[in-house]
Amino acid sequence: MAVASALNVISTPHYADALEVARVLQPEEAVFCFSAEALRERLAVFTAGFPGTVSFAVKSNPSKDVAIALAAAGLKHWDVASVHEMAMIHGVQRDAHFHYHNPVKSRREISDAYHKHGCRRFAVDAREEVRKIAEIVGDDRTVELAVRFVLPRERTSSAHDFSTKFGAPEHIAIELLQDIDRRGYVPALTFHPGSQSRDPQVYVRHIEAAARIAKLAGVHVGKLNVGGGFPASYPHSKPAPLQNFFTAIADAATRFFGKGTEPELECEPGRGLVATSMSLLTRVKLVCTDGDDIFINDGVYGGLMEFMQVPELQPPFRAIRDGKVLEGETKAWKVFGPTCDPLDVLPSKLDLPAALRDEDFIEFGTIGAYGIATSTMFNGYGSHPVIPVDKVFNG
Repeated sequence: MAVASALNVISTPHYADALEVARVLQPEEAVFCFSAEALRERLAVFTAGFPGTVSFAVKSNPSKDVAIALAAAGLKHWDVASVHEMAMIHGVQRDAHFHYHNPVKSRREISDAYHKHGCRRFAVDAREEVRKIAEIVGDDRTVELAVRFVLPRERTSSAHDFSTKFGAPEHIAIELLQDIDRRGYVPALTFHPGSQSRDPQVYVRHIEAAARIAKLAGVHVGKLNVGGGFPASYPHSKPAPLQNFFTAIADAATRFFGKGTEPELECEPGRGLVATSMSLLTRVKLVCTDGDDIFINDGVYGGLMEFMQVPELQPPFRAIRDGKVLEGETKAWKVFGPTCDPLDVLPSKLDLPAALRDEDFIEFGTIGAYGIATSTMFNGYGSHPVIPVDKVFNG
């Protein structure tokens, strides 16, 4: 099969890994190497360990390949941020259950979610949002409204802080719960501790607050969504095992709500679920031997955007030549992306082989979360075909 046609067919045969992809396909454009098996194994960790319902935060990786793999593995619940994500998931799984947990939605988006996609769970963090939803869904008592609350930020415990944009403070969350209960909808609570949360205690503090909010509101909360935030392992960010998080969450729910009266727990992992199922295979376009500059065919406007924003999430990387890992003496290289924008440069130099040359490959691992999701087509780069592999590089 010709390289060009192979890269345009998602259903190409599985390759062993990115080394084989580089050797056989020799892709001219950057590609994502995706292991459905690695994703299924990671989902099994969540479904076996988390004490409740597991959904997937589609925003972290909206690839149809990922959705197909998760649906085939039995996932039924999807955390969505838009009706566009609902439409994509419905193309894969017609009986999908949606948690529309973006707290800010237009009336048209609410209507489309409710009428076209059968969504019956909406997040809210403002009185106005409750009113908008009520005007559209009427007296449908099957609708669940999850109040998203926020706690004052105490210290840095995550790579991305979500508290600055969404979430009602506790006194407003109490009023929202009471309003939802008066209107006859099903009240729930939700929070998000921040992406790449490293400390299980951040979940404990939020669950304690959830119990306090429900008690002060005088409203029975049947479901508590503990959000995403579950971490993946990066070279500069090594979190505790996932089971530590699951145990802390289960224990906190019992302690603060009371044994036998705990709400049903839900989670919506993105990064923690999908990060290790994909790598990004890039190709070297130019090596400046008189200095330390190299140019590759992807960068911060593509699959490496998050690395630019949060250096602690630097992915592992390795150089490849002739289908083998390129080793030997290394050199600190300044890595530029392919666009004509001077901002398209990685935030730190990478130690790569000093013998690096044009047409070699550089693979970046643990890129399954917010790699595809943040890619653009700036300067015409960014098509990023997805190639199936058996094993994916994670350092």
